[in-house]
Amino acid sequence: MEMTFIISIIIAIILSSLATLLIVKNLMLAKSKIYVDQAKAKAKVIEQEANMALQNAKLRAKQDYESEFKLVKRDYDEMFCKLEKKEKELNEHLKLELESIKKEKISLEENSQAVNALKNGLGIQKADYEDKILKTLKVLENVSGLTQNEAKEEMLNQVKEQSRAKIASIFRKEFKIAESKHKKEANNILSQAVTRYAGEFAAERLINHVPLKDEETKGKIIGKEGRNIKTLEMLLGVDIIIGDTPNAITISSFNLNRRAIATKTIELLLEDGRIQPARIEEIYSKVKSEFDKNIIKEGEDIVLDLGIKSMHPELVRLVGALRYRASYGQNALAHSLEVAHLSGLLAAQMGGDCLLARRAGLMHDIGKALTYEMPGSHVDLGAEVCKRYNEPDAVINAIYAHHGHEEPNCIESAAVCAADVLSAARPGARREVLESFLRRVTDVENIATSKHGVINAYAINAGREVRVIVRAELVNDDEAILLSTKIAEDIEQKVQYPGEIKVNVIRELRATSYAR
Repeated sequence: MEMTFIISIIIAIILSSLATLLIVKNLMLAKSKIYVDQAKAKAKVIEQEANMALQNAKLRAKQDYESEFKLVKRDYDEMFCKLEKKEKELNEHLKLELESIKKEKISLEENSQAVNALKNGLGIQKADYEDKILKTLKVLENVSGLTQNEAKEEMLNQVKEQSRAKIASIFRKEFKIAESKHKKEANNILSQAVTRYAGEFAAERLINHVPLKDEETKGKIIGKEGRNIKTLEMLLGVDIIIGDTPNAITISSFNLNRRAIATKTIELLLEDGRIQPARIEEIYSKVKSEFDKNIIKEGEDIVLDLGIKSMHPELVRLVGALRYRASYGQNALAHSLEVAHLSGLLAAQMGGDCLLARRAGLMHDIGKALTYEMPGSHVDLGAEVCKRYNEPDAVINAIYAHHGHEEPNCIESAAVCAADVLSAARPGARREVLESFLRRVTDVENIATSKHGVINAYAINAGREVRVIVRAELVNDDEAILLSTKIAEDIEQKVQYPGEIKVNVIRELRATSYAR
């Protein structure tokens, strides 16, 4: 019984569970149906809304298209109108140009006819002019009693007569030179007594010797047909003497700077072995640049050694340039240094400014560094350059006072004047003969360089020849002949010299380009 009851309970539970499951399933089916109906309703609403949006979009697109089309059409119409207007203007312009060309053509034809008429008229006038000249010549021949050829001969005879005076002057010069030769031969014996001293003097101040390894090197210096030695003498502005001294060449020039540059250039050429005009110019440019740098370096060293401060670089360069200047045979830089040291000592003894006195002593002859480049006395040139670069008043006063242009107005200036006299009066310090020679050749160079178109002028051959280099684009061949004559006449009038001075005018045209 009990077992049967339990089974019946289990069966009742199973049946109730099945019933519950059926009920839940039915409920779930009912709900899902409701959800499906709701989804269909929403989808239908969305579809209606999408259709409405699509219709609105089509409507807006149509409206935008119509609006853009109207704008584009309006722009097109405007551009088309402008093009039509431009085309009309262009057609009108072309029409005007064609009319202008036609008018010019007519004018040219008229001018051509006028020119032809003028030519014909000129031809008639020329023939008439020539006829009148012939008639005039016949009248002159009748009046003078001479034919045209006879008149030409008479003029030539007059020119010959006028030239006789010049020929006679040349003859007299040659005669005097020949006459003086026997006196020179007679005086040669006396000159031998002083050759040792004069030779040493000349070697120190007028010439330099460059030793050679062998005699064949002289041929290289001369070059084919003398090209190398001509280039050297023209470029360096010195006399190059070959043959007087064995295994050596002599460089002669009154200009110390020019001679030093020439010596260094030839030494470098001999070391290099390639001696030709192009190489000579290259070495010369390099040496000249080095000398310019050395001049500045030497000036700086001297100023530093003397304890002088704040000097303008241009004045420092001029101090270095004094190394290659001489006065009465005395080196200008050595003289200036001597005066500077003496001035400092004298000023210190008198209670003055030692450094200022040294500065004034160093600068008192600074104008001598400019006398080869500019006309005027070294006093005026020195004072001018010192004023330009704001040197102290004591320095400027010393420049003027040491030659008596002003009275010394301070202890330092008086010390410079005294030191200058002491340095110049020292035995053997100066030689008047050399100074007069240097002044003469400097005057000759200055006369040549003062002419229009002259680049450089070099007095060579002991002042008996001046070589003048002119600009080819400013001076032609005929003008070069006239220029040499003019320079010779000016030298005759302004310079006192023995014998004669030969004037050579050199005209050379160079064209330079670079292939890059």
